[in-house]
Amino acid sequence: MTEVASSVVYEVLGRRAQDVDEPIMDYIINVLADEDFDFGEEGEGAFDAVGELLVAAECVSDFEECRLVCSKLSDKFGKHGLVKPTPTVRSLAMPVRMNDGMDDGPVKKKKPEPVDGPLLTERDLAKIERRKKKDDRQRELQYQQHVAEMEAAKAGMPTVSVNHDTGGGSAIRDIHMDNFNVSVGGRDLIVDGSITLSFGRHYGLVGRNGTGKTTFLRYMAMHAIEGIPTNCQILHVEQEVVGDKTTALQCVLNTDIERTKLLEEEIQILAKQRETEEPTAKDGMPTKDTVEGDLMSQRLEEIYKRLDAIDAYTAEARAASILAGLSFTPEMQLKATNTFSGGWRMRIALARALFIEPDLLLLDEPTNHLDLHAVLWLETYLTKWPKTFIVVSHAREFLNTVVTDIIHLQNQKLSTYKGNYDIFERTREEQVKNQQKAFESSERSRSHMQAFIDKFRYNAKRASLVQSRIKALDRLAHVDQVINDPDYKFEFPTPEDKPGPPIISFSDASFGYPGGPLLFRNLNFGIDLDSRIAMVGPNGIGKSTILKLISGDLQPSSGTVFRSAKVRVAVFSQHHVDGLDLSSNPLLYMMRCYPGVPEQKLRSHLGSLGVTGNLALQPMYTLSGGQKSRVAFAKITFKKPHLLLLDEPSNHLDLDAVEALIQGLVLFQGGICMVSHDEHLISGSVDELWVVSDGRIAPFHGTFHDYKKLLQSST
Repeated sequence: MTEVASSVVYEVLGRRAQDVDEPIMDYIINVLADEDFDFGEEGEGAFDAVGELLVAAECVSDFEECRLVCSKLSDKFGKHGLVKPTPTVRSLAMPVRMNDGMDDGPVKKKKPEPVDGPLLTERDLAKIERRKKKDDRQRELQYQQHVAEMEAAKAGMPTVSVNHDTGGGSAIRDIHMDNFNVSVGGRDLIVDGSITLSFGRHYGLVGRNGTGKTTFLRYMAMHAIEGIPTNCQILHVEQEVVGDKTTALQCVLNTDIERTKLLEEEIQILAKQRETEEPTAKDGMPTKDTVEGDLMSQRLEEIYKRLDAIDAYTAEARAASILAGLSFTPEMQLKATNTFSGGWRMRIALARALFIEPDLLLLDEPTNHLDLHAVLWLETYLTKWPKTFIVVSHAREFLNTVVTDIIHLQNQKLSTYKGNYDIFERTREEQVKNQQKAFESSERSRSHMQAFIDKFRYNAKRASLVQSRIKALDRLAHVDQVINDPDYKFEFPTPEDKPGPPIISFSDASFGYPGGPLLFRNLNFGIDLDSRIAMVGPNGIGKSTILKLISGDLQPSSGTVFRSAKVRVAVFSQHHVDGLDLSSNPLLYMMRCYPGVPEQKLRSHLGSLGVTGNLALQPMYTLSGGQKSRVAFAKITFKKPHLLLLDEPSNHLDLDAVEALIQGLVLFQGGICMVSHDEHLISGSVDELWVVSDGRIAPFHGTFHDYKKLLQSST
């Protein structure tokens, strides 16, 4: 009976019912499905029972619509035989005294039930509210102060441009940084760090989220670490370029300040020459000052020689080639930067850095805003990079391809390893095993000697032996205990109810934004609870639009998209990470998103996604990108979704967190549809590849590695 009632309620309320918390919907359905419930005439009984709840939950817009909905519910329930028939009215044979059997004495007042603790007066409640507002203002003030400090730090960054005065080779070779500390907000991230960056080596910086990788890069970019030469050009690609009317191509070329100035001076001199060479109306003779003309000609000759020396005439072709590699078409290269989204402006910032070729290039998650085509191009470009760079990346295959060394940041210490990431992992694992064996052996020796010393300390006959053991114990080398990083976990909640297939189905669905062309035509596919799908294709082709059509955020222009009324969909995207309240902490943020839910339940859910202990109480502006991503995951999965729609979920996560995400997705008992170009994530968590191109979606029969090879062969 409840199942029939549930389908009727969802049918009448439509899409709005899907946005209502499950306990509220269960309560409404159970009230209406009760066999003793009286709907009354035209649903008046239903309106009295659940009307206010329907309006408060935004199932209906107002009470007038609520009466119409309750009337429809009454009709629908009646057609399914769920409405209790109205009893016939009959006259009583004799009057009934309503007070028969009641005591004639005065009714005793009911004693108030005891309340634990003192009752809060209105004054107390007002005081609590004032304190809450004060705390909110304090958090916002601290956040604004942090933003101001970050802006001041960025403003203090030295300007980096193309440097042509290298005398045929780089002026900066190896960089030695010794005994330095890195901290943020009073928290030490690196203590007594020492590292040498050898010229021409390509370093991958790895470590857990929150250990200080990005802060370390910022310190180097600001020359805040002793040992970095003052004339060393360091460029940290962190911010997107500012949008203005400058074209993407010119924005890249403008980083060559000397070239730009020489070309401007050339234009000015040529214009001046044309003016001075114009004949007068008197005698037709030129009025050019011979001396000034000679000087201008001489300066022009110097400009042309210098332009030739700095390859100024090939600069435009080099800049265009870099932009093309990052997926900018010739038409896009000539568009103003203010017409591009943040992701594309980030690509322009990357193109500028590659064009400048600084002495030390610092890249922080460069693949986050790139599609697979651009990632493959960047891999090839960085492999041939002639100078030194450090890259932070969550993409294992990318690191394996482009780096020659690994810098590992753990427990406030930096360690370097030769080889790519896979070699580092094997070396590190062997190193940890050997260290553990050495530690256990040392502890056994210490324990054995200490036991002998304790046993015979006061035995005169063994005094010499005891002394020798004490000296041997002092000489025994100290071996540090192995301190492993705590295990990461991504435990997605299992939905208790499971709607039958299909939960999502597209039938001849087409879509185009208003005023624009159709992006997709006649899409036909279905998604069930056992679907494990990854969509791949170039950026801008519409993969994120498909996710929005699946979730219901967008509706098809024609055709139909069926979504089961019972299905709960969770959507993860960069928008959800960017939308976090950075002045709040994860626990407080969850309490605001889900008011009335016990704090311990929210803490437990945050902990299931790796936001544990004090991390749940830290201001979110102090969290790393990966830690913020886990808070966003906690928010969207709290209602136990049946289907996860993930748009680049591995962005900002560290490599260990990506492994934990893969394990969490493998164990998740629901459907998955993701957009990603992370080979390791896709290979470990999904079993279907869909290629999005030319307004269609087609299954790819092969692995992600096969798809990657196909792209490489086509380019």
